[in-house]
Amino acid sequence: MAQERHWTLGDIPWHEIRPEHIAGSDELFYMVATASFIETTSDLYTRNLVRHFAGDPEVSHWLEHGWEPEELQHGAALREYVRHAWPDFDWQAQYAAFLADYGRTCKPENLLPERSLEMVSRCVVEMGTSCYYTALHHASNEPVLAQLTRHIYEDEVGHYKHFYKYYQFYREQENVSRKQVLGALWHRLKMIEDEDTYIALRHVYAWHRPGKRYDKAVYRKVVKRCRKLVSRYFPHHMSARMLLKPLEMTPVAQRVVEPVVEGMTKLVMF
Repeated sequence: MAQERHWTLGDIPWHEIRPEHIAGSDELFYMVATASFIETTSDLYTRNLVRHFAGDPEVSHWLEHGWEPEELQHGAALREYVRHAWPDFDWQAQYAAFLADYGRTCKPENLLPERSLEMVSRCVVEMGTSCYYTALHHASNEPVLAQLTRHIYEDEVGHYKHFYKYYQFYREQENVSRKQVLGALWHRLKMIEDEDTYIALRHVYAWHRPGKRYDKAVYRKVVKRCRKLVSRYFPHHMSARMLLKPLEMTPVAQRVVEPVVEGMTKLVMF
């Protein structure tokens, strides 16, 4: 069977964007613009991960030739959407400022030393992005943004599956305990609103609200507004199942714990 062709920017009907559907929504602007910055910076993440998994040609090849190109395509597509939907936004200048700022924090030493646990951490990240774009897809009544975010969340689910497969391999090699896996899950979950989002929003906000103060309090206020827009669409059940999967619990334990984890995601995520 022929492999299904991956979507491209040429598949997106940019000329059909309906600006009247997003006019006045600062929240959508913040969410899409900050996401475009973060996705466009995927080459930095890839470089750190390839170095971390040096000596594993399968993982390195997938990171460089599978994961990174798709992530960079997400950034390019979101940038193109921003260019059409908010043409006054100086994307390139604000991104350059973000990159200079964020590049100082994206360091390989931030990765977990055990390869299996870093794969667990990656699973949490992909869970977060797939759920984020799922919520954005359902919250948007602008048809082109809905189409684009559907493509992206489907890609992110696929990335989760790859990282989970590699986690399983390294778990057997390193013989990590369930307690260690739980610790890695919790460590990364606490970072779900980590520096990349905070820094990206700083530079989007600086253009949108020139001269206005930006700090953690302002950041939390903007995030709260964005959450209000998409929270009803956030797939908390899906996020709980994706979080718990690396623990490989029995069906009975899964049924008991899943509602608790689902409730926890409502507190720390969209």
